[in-house]
Amino acid sequence: MAEAQTKSKPAFRTKGVTKVYGAGEAAVHALRGVDLEVPSGELVVLLGASGSGKSTLLNILGGLDRATAGTAHFFDADLTAMSDDELTLYRRHHVGFVFQFYNLMPSLTAFENVELMTEIADNPMEPADALALVGLKERADHFPAQLSGGEQQRVAIARAIAKQPTVLFCDEPTGALDSTTGRAVLKVLQDVNEQLGSTVLVITHAAATAAMADRVIHFADGQIRDVIENTDKKSAADIEW
Repeated sequence: MAEAQTKSKPAFRTKGVTKVYGAGEAAVHALRGVDLEVPSGELVVLLGASGSGKSTLLNILGGLDRATAGTAHFFDADLTAMSDDELTLYRRHHVGFVFQFYNLMPSLTAFENVELMTEIADNPMEPADALALVGLKERADHFPAQLSGGEQQRVAIARAIAKQPTVLFCDEPTGALDSTTGRAVLKVLQDVNEQLGSTVLVITHAAATAAMADRVIHFADGQIRDVIENTDKKSAADIEW
């Protein structure tokens, strides 16, 4: 995607997005008409309690799930109109994912875990460079069992950014970490946003995380309750946990 295009248009736009699981009296309304615009290049925090709908929206924007109704656009591309094959290509070429649990291959070293991603990317970083960006160049030959939780999460981030994604989705990336390690991981995400220019969406229930965001989207009951632009951004290292 051309750099000029990514800078001149919102990365995501949604209109009336709903998501319903099941039918009849058992139906669960996970999203209830979400209208949203995410500027390209921002670090955005989606804040809300468990079950508020934020992860459902991330899955739709990330091409992992489909909306029941409404539209979702990635720049000029209509995600809601894409076929399964087109969504697969979208994820491969444009999207990086980081989840709460690291999903690393236990039999592969940190370097090899990152290398797996570079093999399917069009313009990947060198695995060593991705690990260096998250501060783990010296741990490249270690297996996941030899790494701390924070280090494993940083390997997962390195794996996600190695293909130089246009957008990076992070679903509760610090949920399994203590405060000191969590701040270190959030600082890595902030560095990725600033150094690579990737749009970064972080889903969390930890309100303190909002201080590092360009924009904070508050979710409740499947709807956006508030959107706040942060004029006094803090470094992730300075967040009070």
